[in-house]
Amino acid sequence: MQAAAQLSDVAPTPEHVPAALVHDFDMFADPAYNANPYHYLQDLLQTAPPIFWTGRNGGHWVFLSHAAIFEAARDTGTFSSEFIPRALVEEYMASLPAGTPRIPRAIPVGVDPPEHNWYRTPLQKVFAPKAMHALEGQIRALADSLIDQVLPLGECEFMSAIAEPLPVQIFLRMMGLPLERQEEYRALVKEQLADTQDDMLRTLARLQNIVAGMRETILARRDEPREDLISALWQVEINGVAATRDDVEDYSLLLFIAGLDTVMNGMGHGILHLARDQELQASLRAEPQRIPDAVEELLRRYTFVIPIRRVARDAEFMGVALRAEDRVQLFLPTADIDEQQFPDAGHFDLERENKAHIAFNAGPHRCLGSHLARLELRILYEQVLARLPQYRLDPDRPATMHCGPIIGVDSLWLVWR
Repeated sequence: MQAAAQLSDVAPTPEHVPAALVHDFDMFADPAYNANPYHYLQDLLQTAPPIFWTGRNGGHWVFLSHAAIFEAARDTGTFSSEFIPRALVEEYMASLPAGTPRIPRAIPVGVDPPEHNWYRTPLQKVFAPKAMHALEGQIRALADSLIDQVLPLGECEFMSAIAEPLPVQIFLRMMGLPLERQEEYRALVKEQLADTQDDMLRTLARLQNIVAGMRETILARRDEPREDLISALWQVEINGVAATRDDVEDYSLLLFIAGLDTVMNGMGHGILHLARDQELQASLRAEPQRIPDAVEELLRRYTFVIPIRRVARDAEFMGVALRAEDRVQLFLPTADIDEQQFPDAGHFDLERENKAHIAFNAGPHRCLGSHLARLELRILYEQVLARLPQYRLDPDRPATMHCGPIIGVDSLWLVWR
């Protein structure tokens, strides 16, 4: 098991939070949670209120139930995606020496309607199903190349050998970022996602570092456009106004964080499940046409993203008193294993009728990259099941996990000797 970080200190409980809604939970460092996240979350659904407060990581609300999360995701007036208020960032920047690099914003996910719509609209065409399916040949060829490298070995650490390089290299090519900086870029994203976000200045500095790592390419594409996404961002209009350098940096920040981390975690959870379920693995090898159904059920069963929201105004929500500036973690993973929404939710069921999960969130901030993610997951499962022999977990090297805003697989040793 991965060595767990030290539990964070417990912040005082605010006056508006009743004792009955307080539950001790550290979403980053709880050792039992990191050891077996989805088992832990199933227990949490049974033992904690559907909305509760924890004093860990600076103190925040945790929304567990599908009903609460689905409603909150659509109520952007109460639950703001601008988790650090812009006025606070501007006040901080004003206190710094002249010439200090600006603080970038992750747009469109880090802003609310109507501004969110202005920034999201130009990206709709870029990430439309037709545009993503044009990448299918490239994705399949890279998957085959990665599989070819491990096939003769009889074993591999799947995350580093296949799950990480496949979506990361596809994304870097899409963006026009240099492949040789892959490890450096991944380190920047890991550092940002490991941040507990209870230190605003540290969080803002990390966002600056990410943009600094791309700035050379961003400016080069302004002056000499190519057939890549950063070049395309320089051509967009936002609410009728041409994109500025700040806009392109803000877009690139969001795409960088999302593109360099999320899909690989879905791949890890799916391949781990298939390694544990030999019967399902054999069934999908025999009937590969069922793989798209498996993609959806695996996404539901192992939803892995936990968005953050800031309460924008005092409100009562599902009987709970919220105060402006409270922090909320929307636990999409528990929403998708909530028995109130999915009967026998902890069981993977390829025949499940209701596969309407919210692994990609709900409401206006639903993930723009969902079409690409589904495509990459489907192709990965197709190629692994077609080209690798029946594989299983290495009993001497158990899988390890990490938690935080993403539930991910750190290491996954497979054997097929």
